Amino acid sequence: MGSRRVCPHPQTNRNTSETPTCHPLYADSVATPSTKVAALLLTGGASRRMGRDKSRIVIDGTTLARRNAALLARVVTRAYEVGPGHSGLIATREDPIGAGPLAAVVAGNRLLRANGHRGAALVIACDLPFLDVSLLTLLAEYDAPGTVIPVVDGLAQPLLARWGFRDLDEAQRRYECGERSLRHVTDGDDVTLLDESAWRHVASSRSFADVDTPEDLARYGLTDTGR
Repeated sequence: MGSRRVCPHPQTNRNTSETPTCHPLYADSVATPSTKVAALLLTGGASRRMGRDKSRIVIDGTTLARRNAALLARVVTRAYEVGPGHSGLIATREDPIGAGPLAAVVAGNRLLRANGHRGAALVIACDLPFLDVSLLTLLAEYDAPGTVIPVVDGLAQPLLARWGFRDLDEAQRRYECGERSLRHVTDGDDVTLLDESAWRHVASSRSFADVDTPEDLARYGLTDTGR
């Protein structure tokens, strides 16, 4: 059994030799995409407070779902969507639809296992307009076993994290036992929590900002041009 770790020190293994010319949203140094870590993009939330599907919000000409799918495709070789299929990735749905993030992780993990992946996976919410390759690469390559979760302002971020394969499998058992929260992964025995000093060399707290309401968009100076 592993142990719960809080890591205050940065670790960097990124290969920054390749800096492709691209849209400013994606203008980060990028390593060779990982074959050991996969990714799940969660796009199936109800978006009630936003008043429309957050995955289809258009910022700078790109939906949030496609934007973040493109980022994941630069970091890992195997990425899937759990949701209605708005990202361009191969998609599956949680059962029942709208059952929440734990159900989405369970559905995504089934798809990973069906396609032969038995390792860790990035688990990423779609409503992160400032997410970038540098932060995703840090999570994918962080030198720690099991699950790796950033902590921002004292709060763990399980929907912008790397879940270890044990926690991915444990999600199904927990869900089948009636649990719906993500606490098992944030409080687990095999999790490394990254405080700000472990991620601030590649990201700012803005990288973790999500948009749940029209007011959030306005606060960050973003305009949804897809309405």
